[in-house]
Amino acid sequence: MTVNYQKMWNLIDFSQLNRSEFQKLIDVSDPTMSKLSKNEPVSMDVMLRICKVLHCDIGDVMEVREDI
Repeated sequence: MTVNYQKMWNLIDFSQLNRSEFQKLIDVSDPTMSKLSKNEPVSMDVMLRICKVLHCDIGDVMEVREDI
């Protein structure tokens, strides 16, 4: 299974936040931002903070895809 955060990046762009502003709002480290950029899994706590900042549901910010 792989994760994809393209929906989240689209929402961030739509809200006119830059990545450093977003990082401060969700209060995550540089390595966690790197994981998000590389479509790597992050903790549920991080996902919930993202949803809170973007005022959305988890399915609005990520997709889980089955490896073929």
